[in-house]
Amino acid sequence: MRIDGVFSGGGLKGFALVGAVQELESQGYQFEQVAGTSAGAIVASFLAAGYTADEIGELLAEEDFQALLDPRKTLLPFPFMKWVSLYWRMGLYQGKALEDWFFDKLARKGCYAFGDLPSGSLKLVASDLTNGKMMVLPDDLDQYGYDPDKFSIAKALRMSCGIPYFFEPVRLDAPKGTIVVDGGVLSNFPMWLFDDNKSKKRPVIGLKLSRRQEDMPGRTIHNALQLFEALFSTMKNAHDEKYISREHEQNIVFIPVDDYSATQFDMTEEQMEELLTIGRNRTKQFLRTWSPNRLHLVSHRNVI
Repeated sequence: MRIDGVFSGGGLKGFALVGAVQELESQGYQFEQVAGTSAGAIVASFLAAGYTADEIGELLAEEDFQALLDPRKTLLPFPFMKWVSLYWRMGLYQGKALEDWFFDKLARKGCYAFGDLPSGSLKLVASDLTNGKMMVLPDDLDQYGYDPDKFSIAKALRMSCGIPYFFEPVRLDAPKGTIVVDGGVLSNFPMWLFDDNKSKKRPVIGLKLSRRQEDMPGRTIHNALQLFEALFSTMKNAHDEKYISREHEQNIVFIPVDDYSATQFDMTEEQMEELLTIGRNRTKQFLRTWSPNRLHLVSHRNVI
């Protein structure tokens, strides 16, 4: 069956998304259109380029993720200099190695720019901090003076995956020198991207790296760091949770991966396999009760 897919952000926890797609593919589902943020953008882009879930798993398993962390060289070899660089560069790592890795893997499938893909088959989310708005790539690129068909998918991925303060933000040569960071700042699970398609003929399945909202424990806030974490988490999830609360949840696979870190670039093979297994098992449970026909009825009723 042909379906559309939406993938949430979550950094290195995104291995669970790959496991979920493996289960979907093993049961005969194939993606026609895909969308995602951050880690979800990576999975979506590789699927759009023609990779299978097993192939994506192999690419990730063979990669040394720590090699993708590329701090800028400083004139003075003192530890505090990285914090000076953080102040001026706004990120600990350049992100160039990450973008080069995206480019290499997509080039293997002959995909360089959005024009190499079928129109509308891939949508990624990034955050334009300069103008205070969400960016949907490639749809919004013409507003910044770029030809969407010629824009690098690897560059778009770098924008969608730019974890604030971790990677340096992307600077676009647009008015004001636009600063772009991780799409998860504004929409970590862009299920709404396919909501306006009145002629939707395929079911949409969302893969979300979290528990259901009602199953999430309350946060413990005793200090400024915990307050910042709570603020950021609330900010990035509020828009999406509001959408999910208005819609039926039967087309979303919730994958709880709270015990794993989004920035654990030294993740072991055992931890990777654990995440893959969680994704596969959660999706298997989901498919036991999921009804594409029921989803179609809900979609048509919403359009009417």
